[in-house]
This record gives sequence, structure tokens and C-alpha cells, in this order.
Amino acid sequence: MTMLKLPPQPEACELCRRPVAKLTRHHLIPRRLHSKKRFQKLFTREDMITRTLWVCRPCHNAIHAACSEYELGMTFNTREKLLEIDELRAFVDWLKDKPEGFIPKRQRRG
Repeated sequence: MTMLKLPPQPEACELCRRPVAKLTRHHLIPRRLHSKKRFQKLFTREDMITRTLWVCRPCHNAIHAACSEYELGMTFNTREKLLEIDELRAFVDWLKDKPEGFIPKRQRRG
């Protein structure tokens, strides 16, 4: 079994593009869904594991607040698709000009 190579951590959040020292890995196909037959038919094991984005904590929280894991895995499984979610795109547009250490006081809910 070969080890799958994950992309290295970039210098900036891959969603809001802010330079952030500590990023988290967002699995575009949530790990909890990897064992589900439907996802195994739609995606290769390698694709499920390596399809990720490095995001800052506020963006990561906003992604998971916007949709269920099932919706994220089935529909919003690319950066471009995530930005089609109106509330998430509005959040990213609001956050992108904030300084590196900025953390929203609370996540805005729709």
C-alpha cells in the first residue's frame, strides 16, 4: 500500500486568501463519509483522502456552519463549489481584508 501525498500547507488560507500561520485541513469530502458506499462509488479512495483545502479556523467553522457534511461531500466538494454558497461567499468576502490574527467574535449564522 502506497502512502498518499497530501499537499503541503501553503502560506495563506485557500478560501479567504489571508496569510495565516496556522491553517487547518478541510476535507472536501468529509472523512465521516469515506466509508459510505455511495461515496465509494462516486470517488476513488485517493480522491477522498487528498481532496483537501488548507483553511483558517474562521473559514473552516463557516464551511461547517453553512451545510451538512453530506451536502459538503456530495455537492460542495471543490473550492469553487464552496464559494457558490451565498452565506459562505459573503463571509469570505467580509473576512479577506481582516488582519492575520483576526478572529470573529462569533460566527454569523444565516
